[in-house]
Parts: sequence; structure tokens; C-alpha cells
Amino acid sequence: MENNIKKGNPYALIPLLTFLVSYLAVSIITGDFYKMPATVSFLLASVVALSMNSKATLKEKISTYTQGMGHSDIMLMCIIFLLAGAFGNVSKSMGAIDSTVNLALTYLPSNLLITGLFIISCFISISVGTSVGTIVAIAPIAVGIAEKTGMPIGIGLGAVIGGAMFGDNLSMISDTTIAAARTQGVEMRDKFKANIKIALPAAILTIIIYLITTSGFSLSLEDSYEYSLIKVIPYLVVLIGALSGINVLIVLLLGTVLSGIIGISVGSFDIWGLISATSAGFMGMSEIIILCLMIGGVVAITHKNGGIEYIIYTITSRINSTKGGELGIALLITFIDMCTANNTIAIIIGGPIAKEISTKYNIEPKRAASILDTFSCFTQGIIPYGAQILVAVGAAEALSPLSVIQYLYYPFILGICALGYIFIMKREPKPTVAA
Repeated sequence: MENNIKKGNPYALIPLLTFLVSYLAVSIITGDFYKMPATVSFLLASVVALSMNSKATLKEKISTYTQGMGHSDIMLMCIIFLLAGAFGNVSKSMGAIDSTVNLALTYLPSNLLITGLFIISCFISISVGTSVGTIVAIAPIAVGIAEKTGMPIGIGLGAVIGGAMFGDNLSMISDTTIAAARTQGVEMRDKFKANIKIALPAAILTIIIYLITTSGFSLSLEDSYEYSLIKVIPYLVVLIGALSGINVLIVLLLGTVLSGIIGISVGSFDIWGLISATSAGFMGMSEIIILCLMIGGVVAITHKNGGIEYIIYTITSRINSTKGGELGIALLITFIDMCTANNTIAIIIGGPIAKEISTKYNIEPKRAASILDTFSCFTQGIIPYGAQILVAVGAAEALSPLSVIQYLYYPFILGICALGYIFIMKREPKPTVAA
């Protein structure tokens, strides 16, 4: 009986499989991995979840579903998403992104432009918390620089994508960071400290590679790039405040207010423009919030029916060490991200499972969160149908995703560093105490 309990119930995974099949089937048939909204796929999964387990009444199943939706971690995550959306949109409307890009371009040596693009993308993505937003802002500049210097366009876009994934993995307001930290019950600054041990060496190695491979290309920048130092301040305040251990809700609220004050003072918008930008930032997070709520409900029913136990049993049946548990988490999040092509969704789905694995194998929560986030960013940064690569190649004409993948130095190095992080772990797993 004990073994059956540990093995769980594979049929309880049908709702999650419904999501994957409906999402992937439509994507493959249409050739567009963003044709099928994830929210619609999870609505189908929700219906399937509520129709299962004949031993429970519909009222009981709805209660389980809504309790999962209203879990404190889910609610806090939604509030953080709202504030992150407000800060990101208000600061963008104020002109912070343009000023940051232009500031860097003004002072970069002309023979280090590609290296500089990578560093700029790192800073912007870690400040604004969105890899796609960073790529949208900088990819056109990368294309222009590549064309004028005669270097392959793919190497410029590869630098931008790599820098964007650096910030996506580390930013205090990145939805992937938020999701990874909250699902593992860890403070974001602790997760950051664990992540930086992986991401920083990868970034340094990437910079060295770009310095070597692009040193022969240079460009004389004749255009003048206007920037305002005051517009960069909110990003610095948010970054420093979060690293200092100030509650992330306070940091985001402070950043939004500061961006609003600066925007009004420099004439970027008036008070009504600030209100509109804040509202638009909220609405921009609506899909991911709805998704979080539905995933919370589906996962709650799946867990109650024994599905989570089955996944843990399957992944851990051949694992007998802490390192093995960490590899299991890495494989889990990599597989889910390849299926969903969205690292935030992958973390929200896989986070509760990773939490169970980390508890069973005595993995520190900050390490589990770091592994979740890092491997999701590694996978998201290299899949040719991911939003990051598709948005990047959209900035250039007649360029295929495969022509960019060969220049994605940072994501691949990040994956190698993440594996090294797992295998060089010094501490041994605690011995399992027999019941």
C-alpha cells in the first residue's frame, strides 16, 4: 500500500496532458506556436480536471480548484505581476529604455559594438525584467550595426538575445524570477545570489568570445544619441533596492512612483498619462495572471488525485542523491519549456513539482529556484520557435531562426555553467530516515 501511495496516479496527469496536446497540436498544425493562447488550452485542461475523479462531487472538486487558485503564493505572485507591469510600462512611457540604450551607444568604443550590445541588453533586461521587451528595443539597432560593419546579422541578434536572457534569469521584476522564487518559497535576493554564480561566469565567457570574434569589425557612429540620465534612475533604484533586501512590493511601487514623477517633470506625460500608463501596465499582465489562477486550480486537482506524486515517483525512481534530484528538476523544466515555448508558464507548471522534489532530496529552496529559472532560460533562449528568437529575426528581412542559433553563445554557455553548478556541489545529501 505504501508503494502505491508513493507511485501516485498517472491518470491524474490527463488535465496537464490536455494542455500540452491542445497547445502543441494547434501550434504544429498552424506552424505558429503563438496561435493557440495558453489560457484557452488551460481552460480545456480545467474542464477535464473538474470532470475527473467520480468519487468526489462537483462541489468538492470546484472547492479544490478554487482553493488552488487562491493559494497565498499564487495571490502574491499576481500582485507582484501587477506592480511589475505598472513599473515596466510607466518607465517605458517615460522614455527610460531609449535613454538607457542611447547612453550606452554614446560611450561605447566603435570596435566593441557587438560586445556592447550584449552588455546593454544585459543591463536593460535586468532592469525592465522582460527579455522580449529588451529584444524589441535593441534588435533593430543590432541589425543596423551588423549591416554597416559587414558582420553576419545573426551575431548581432545573438548578442541581443543572450543579453536579454541574462536579465530574464536575474531581474528582480522578471516574471520568471518571480515565479521561480515564489513556487519554491524563497526570497528573490537569495535566489539572485544563487543565480549570479551561474549567470555571471557565463556572461564573462560570452564577452570574451565576442571580443575575440568581432574585434575586426568597427563602425564610426555619426548619429548623435540623445539620452537623459535622470530617466535611468528608476531602473537603478529598483535594482539596488531589491538587492538590498527591501520587500519587492515596496521596491516596485517606489519605482513606479519615481518613474511617474520623473515622467511628469520632464513632460513625457501628464497625470492622466501616468494613470493610463499604469492601467495599461496592469492590463498587460492580465493574461499571465489569469494563467496563474487556472494553473493553480489544475495543479491543485492534479495533486489531490495523485498526479504530482506520480511525476515525482517517475523522475526520482532512479535518483538516490541530491545532485540527482537537481538534475531531475533541470530535466523537468527543460522538457516543459520545450513543450510550451514559454519559460514563465513552464516554471509555474513545474514549480510545485520541483518543490516536492527539493523537499524529498534536501535541496535548498534557493538552489531549486535557481535551477528552475536557469534551465528554463537556457531552453527558452535556444528553441527556434520561442518568442525571443522569433521576435529577433522579425527585425531582419529574410533571416531564419537557424541563422541566429549558431551565434547564441550565452544561452549555451549558461546551460553548461548550470550543469557545472549542479555537479560541483560540495555538500552531500542528508541521509533518509526510515519511517
